[in-house]
Amino acid sequence: TLQTNGRKASDIEQSLNRWLSQFPKHLFKSVTFDCGKEFSNWKTIANQHDIDIFFADPGCPGQRGLNEHSNGLLRRHGLPKQMDFNGIPQKYLSAITDKRNRIPRKSLNYRTPYQVFLSYVKCLA
Repeated sequence: TLQTNGRKASDIEQSLNRWLSQFPKHLFKSVTFDCGKEFSNWKTIANQHDIDIFFADPGCPGQRGLNEHSNGLLRRHGLPKQMDFNGIPQKYLSAITDKRNRIPRKSLNYRTPYQVFLSYVKCLA
């Protein structure tokens, strides 16, 4: 869960650039956004990090299934759908994310997302 300084395109771009810069290049192959205007700087992000950007069709949340599932998990932790995440400390958001990423998943052969992520980072290092 990535906290931004606002919902403007420049805020999203700045936060994504800062976050993506922490990882080896080519670790992330693509990002899928919804059609919100806050993602209008997508070309800059794609070029800077050499990743493909996709947009889900309006009214088709299933095209971003993992994101929708993750949002549902955040709501289980008391973060309602319309909540402004700017008022929530990043430390709290990171703790929730860390907890979710340490749960084994059948789709990952009962490994955790954290374990799979680290295996990719090690391969690229």
